[in-house]
Amino acid sequence: MIVPARVLVVDDSATMRGLITAVLNSDPEVNVIGQAGDAHEARAAIKQLNPDVVTLDIEMPNMNGLEFLEKIMRLRPMPVIMVSTMTHQGANATLAALEIGAFDCVSKPVPGDARPFGDLAEKVKAAARSKRGRVSAAATPMIAPSVDYRVGRKIVAIGSSTGGVEALITVLQKFPKNCPPTVITQHMPSTFTKSFAERLNRICAPVVQEATDGARLEIGKIYLAPGGDRHLQVTNASAPCCRLVERDPVNGHRPSVDVLFDSVAELAGRNAVGVILTGMGRDGASGLLKMRSAGARTIGQNEKTCVVYGMPRVAHDIGAVEQQMPLGAIGEEILKLTAARKEGTE
Repeated sequence: MIVPARVLVVDDSATMRGLITAVLNSDPEVNVIGQAGDAHEARAAIKQLNPDVVTLDIEMPNMNGLEFLEKIMRLRPMPVIMVSTMTHQGANATLAALEIGAFDCVSKPVPGDARPFGDLAEKVKAAARSKRGRVSAAATPMIAPSVDYRVGRKIVAIGSSTGGVEALITVLQKFPKNCPPTVITQHMPSTFTKSFAERLNRICAPVVQEATDGARLEIGKIYLAPGGDRHLQVTNASAPCCRLVERDPVNGHRPSVDVLFDSVAELAGRNAVGVILTGMGRDGASGLLKMRSAGARTIGQNEKTCVVYGMPRVAHDIGAVEQQMPLGAIGEEILKLTAARKEGTE
């Protein structure tokens, strides 16, 4: 018998609390056990009810969601899913929350949404199953990137989902200014990807930007798939570039990691490295297998350091992962696999 995930809903709007509760209680494997209108009520409810998961609004009176989240992560770590408005300010706050240690984020609905709160129930169930004994990326000291690195193998492709904000920061902060051209698909709402690319660009040595259609892949640049209605691919073997394509969702996602990895396998073959990081589901697993079959080197994040050992688990189980590694070692391993002095390609 499946024990439902026990959830505390925290939001200063009674209407929003009711909407979230209705969405979650429609899933038989989720049970909303309480509601709170601010951090003071939430603190008391956490002590009394001991929920498995908390959904937390960012904008609240007295103490905002970020401040309360920091206290939760420091004093009583537990899975927290942030509920954010679809604004630039909301996106920045949500990214900060993910760095502090929030499990994932969902957007508050807007008029016309076919599925208000998206896959919130699935995220809650994954959060309830997760183990939270991780060190957040925000607390991980940055190691200065190598200064004598030269690119040999040409393209790095990375896929991630739940937990990917922390994971990508940890990996990319190891990259030097002249890193290999790197393409990334991270499952994230469209409003958040621009802010996330800007955040990465501020804290990483290379240039990080949202991918645009036709952008040439260049040394020292990292391209993040924009969220929304298009997939990111790489095309043109003579002068590799980004291509944003309008297609149906793959594995329930758009952009999809599989679509990106499939294109890199076809374009670059052995001149590529594929990396699959923390995330729910199986997106990216078959694409990573295609990359490995084409001669690419492949890495999967290990279970211990994943927020959700879903995508890397499936990739490992089907033979797509050449080596599993803890998150903190992946950035340096990518550099070893792509360095000219190792590959002898330049």
